Amino acid sequence: MKKAILLLVLLKFIFSSCSNRVDLLVHNAKIYTVNENFDIASAFVVKNGKFVEVGGEDLINKYKPANIVDARGLPIYPGFIDSHCDLFGLGSNKFKVNINRTNSVDQAIRLLKEHQVAYGQKFLHGIGWEKDNWELNLSSLKKLSESFPDIPVILERTDKKVLIANNKALEIANIDEITRIDGVQTILKNEDLTDALIVNATQLLDKLRPKLSRKEEVEALIKAQEICFENGLTTIDQVGITKDKILLIDSLQKRDLIKLRIYSMILNDSSSMEYFFKIGGIKNNLLNVNSVEVKLDGFLSEQTVSLKEDYNNLNYKNSKPFINKDSLYALADILIKNSFQMNVRASGDSANEMVLETYNLILSDLLDPRWRIESAQLISEEDISKINSKIIPSIQPINDIGQIKSAKSKLDAERLKNAFAYKDLLDWSGVLALGSNFTDEVISPLNTFFAAVNRRLNDEKSQEGFQMKNSLSRYEALLGMTRWAAYANFEENEKGSIESGKLADFVFLDRDIMTIDMNEVLRARVVATILNGKIVYSNRL
Repeated sequence: MKKAILLLVLLKFIFSSCSNRVDLLVHNAKIYTVNENFDIASAFVVKNGKFVEVGGEDLINKYKPANIVDARGLPIYPGFIDSHCDLFGLGSNKFKVNINRTNSVDQAIRLLKEHQVAYGQKFLHGIGWEKDNWELNLSSLKKLSESFPDIPVILERTDKKVLIANNKALEIANIDEITRIDGVQTILKNEDLTDALIVNATQLLDKLRPKLSRKEEVEALIKAQEICFENGLTTIDQVGITKDKILLIDSLQKRDLIKLRIYSMILNDSSSMEYFFKIGGIKNNLLNVNSVEVKLDGFLSEQTVSLKEDYNNLNYKNSKPFINKDSLYALADILIKNSFQMNVRASGDSANEMVLETYNLILSDLLDPRWRIESAQLISEEDISKINSKIIPSIQPINDIGQIKSAKSKLDAERLKNAFAYKDLLDWSGVLALGSNFTDEVISPLNTFFAAVNRRLNDEKSQEGFQMKNSLSRYEALLGMTRWAAYANFEENEKGSIESGKLADFVFLDRDIMTIDMNEVLRARVVATILNGKIVYSNRL
């Protein structure tokens, strides 16, 4: 009997010892758990890619870790989530030139030349110029051909509807004075059609833009992943893409080439939707496909948003929604029947009114649909109360704040009262998801955090933020990049906070963005990004 008792004690000891063995222990840190109580811890342990326990320094004596990290007081946050971005676009940026922050054709030309020297490309594709930032005339346009006489150059506006083409591009595309292409309209041209401003010229771009090979697509995605990890991102919400691109991501994840977690929205095309309806979507620790993105209007800065009333300036023409109300409802009904989430990108007050009316009508019998409005830039006072816990605003502060100047020039003060109303949106919904809108904007959770709290860009230090009554607190901004973002993806039980049982995704920063002066936030740097308890990026650890 004594032997049996001794054996049981021994087995209990062995079992206990084994159970206390973990893969990683991190201590001496300032850990923002972002749990319900927003607790701050100093240590946690990780086993098999998940947090086992979160607490204090006593965990050192409780567990037997294979690896120990002394954080030396560094702050740690849950892995950042970008709720609205384009991974494919980011990856293909090596083939493009981002001219979003330029104020003239001359500045764009300088960036194009630098890119051409670096990559030796035989086609230059600039993306992201904005009408309000450029003074366009025939003289400025002609500089493109003078600077690049032998290389085709296309400059694509932010809304992707307007292109500037140099002479070589027009020549290759066989566009001259008598050319007629459906949907193509030349607005500015000189006598011999050298350097033209062209509207709706997607066919022109398709003729000129080299198609990426499958190898180049893979390289682009892997490069994009590296950039995400460097910026502390462990999950991204990919805006609408086709079935083929989603399946490419899936195959790369299965081969362990893509480790980044991706919540992918399906492009609103029948072929892609029908495929995923049939298979019931995809859900694993790396890929979640159960959502469809619908683009209802465009950008305020480009006068492509749908408004209830015309712009102040008669030169600005109001835009109609890309699809009508009946079509939106019909699509929503299809998604309901197939148990898929709907994400509608709506910027103008008329577009948002249509979305909210549709959502409230069709979601009335659903308990927890979590359908999203992407952008939600301008919502009238009478419509904002239509937002409720079934509807999640997904906002992009960097993009929004960058458009304030344009908004002020196009809309009266009364309508601007409800522009970029983050706090009001939060009060009605209870949740906000934050994203960057890369590749049109910079890829940086810290920039997103800064813009959401300060409601200005970092180069406007002396300027008071826009309508600060609608600014988010640091606490709310962090939630929007972590737990709330996970909630918007139906993944709050898996990620978004540092808690026992959740995926061990976390980020070390070199300073505490929750306490330092806000003007110092953008000087913070990612020390390390950890995914599944393993380092995927480090510049120190």
